[in-house]
Amino acid sequence: MNLSLLLDMAAEGFGNRTVLGLRDGGMTAAQLRSSSLSGARLLRDAGADALIYLGVNSPNFAVSLFAAARAGIPLVPLNYRLGDEQLAQLIANHPNAVGVADEQYCSRLAAAGLRVWSKQEWSTTLAEQPPTELVAPDADGTAVLIYTSGTTSAPKGVVIRHRHLLSYVFNTVEFGAAGPQDAALISVPPYHIAAVANTASNLYAGRRSIILEQFNPAEWLDVARREQATNALVVPTMLARIMEGADEDLHVPTLRNVAYGGAAMPPKVIERALTAWPQVDFVNAYGLTETSSTIAVLGPEDHRAAFASDDQLLRARLQSAGQVLPTVEVQIRDDDDNVLPVGSIGQIWVRGEQISGEYAGSGSALDESGYFDTRDRGYLDSESYLFVAGRADDTIIRGGENIAPAEIEAVLLRHPDVADAVVVGIPDDEWGFRIESAVVLRAAAVSTPPDLISYVRKHLRGSKTPERIVFWHDLPRNDIGKIVRREAQARLLSEHG
Repeated sequence: MNLSLLLDMAAEGFGNRTVLGLRDGGMTAAQLRSSSLSGARLLRDAGADALIYLGVNSPNFAVSLFAAARAGIPLVPLNYRLGDEQLAQLIANHPNAVGVADEQYCSRLAAAGLRVWSKQEWSTTLAEQPPTELVAPDADGTAVLIYTSGTTSAPKGVVIRHRHLLSYVFNTVEFGAAGPQDAALISVPPYHIAAVANTASNLYAGRRSIILEQFNPAEWLDVARREQATNALVVPTMLARIMEGADEDLHVPTLRNVAYGGAAMPPKVIERALTAWPQVDFVNAYGLTETSSTIAVLGPEDHRAAFASDDQLLRARLQSAGQVLPTVEVQIRDDDDNVLPVGSIGQIWVRGEQISGEYAGSGSALDESGYFDTRDRGYLDSESYLFVAGRADDTIIRGGENIAPAEIEAVLLRHPDVADAVVVGIPDDEWGFRIESAVVLRAAAVSTPPDLISYVRKHLRGSKTPERIVFWHDLPRNDIGKIVRREAQARLLSEHG
């Protein structure tokens, strides 16, 4: 079995249903299967050992994913926003690949000597190539190789095998559960695990995927209304822009479910969304590339109960990752690999059939018992809700004390004048590192840096209070909304002169 099984089941179960693209003129499950079979034959004939996808998300991405699966080679979606040098380094890892790319990026693959189809050429060629039945390879082959975003270090290629993705889909999605009118608006880039997981899970459920190639809040609302979206996937920065960017009308009559993830959700954003869309079921999905997408979920009832409660402990669950999936085991460990009790912050380790934890060129990162170190720090509360305190690599060691930037950022984001915030450690001769922050203010804000420093000191002890706060127009974030801390740190250092 490999990912092709999902497409075969969809084509046989609801082949005439539109599963990709617009309501009028979109691709049916049967057409997607036919195109993927034609694509697989082209890939086999080309002798390629990988298919590089370079461009924005589009229906071509789904065709490429399933064509590569049927051909028995991995899909390698690359970030088209990378600079020439960094992109060339990643392409060089795949000298025997072929490529599918947006027209403006074809030359970047061709320069490396690769055979490349523009998306238009790819579509035209597939239409002219008769579909040929091919036997899909087994589930242990590599389905996709996704390079990490490199927010704290150089990108690493995560190996995700068919069995990992199949485990995730089979254990979280009911086959054909969606109605014929159900449609999901997807706004994440193709080189992110969420794009892969949503392509597979929406198809398996029988839900049409609407691809928004480039995000802006006005277009998102327009497409959601015009295409009658029932579901949506966003990252926190997108939801914030939707909530703040629409002057008056946020109403989307058909919208029933919004899933978000990829970065921490500011409390004010999700609270405004719950107020604006009371009919919508919100889901916070926590996962990593190495875990083949979601491993913990904060569901709709959790959102509503926390939002409606005056109990601070219950309300705090709006900031949790929710409860770990039944098919995933979790441990919180200290630096010596001892399992910590409830409420103690440590490293989050996970185990399960969907967990890859494997990197190209370096092999498996699982320990001897099959657990993977997420490199996230966090804790479990008394009812097994998982709270993520930030990346271990982000930890600021000040005077021997480990300080999580996310804790300080959460306090700053509660201030009514603060729209966004980042906290980093700056090298210091006395303390090892000192704490500094950059803040984006809301319109008409009146707070000064000393005001915000005092505000943090009222909520956290002095050792966790930034020594310096500066105001910026925006923060360095990647395409899925994660703060790129090394860029923030470099800018703060440069501003010292």
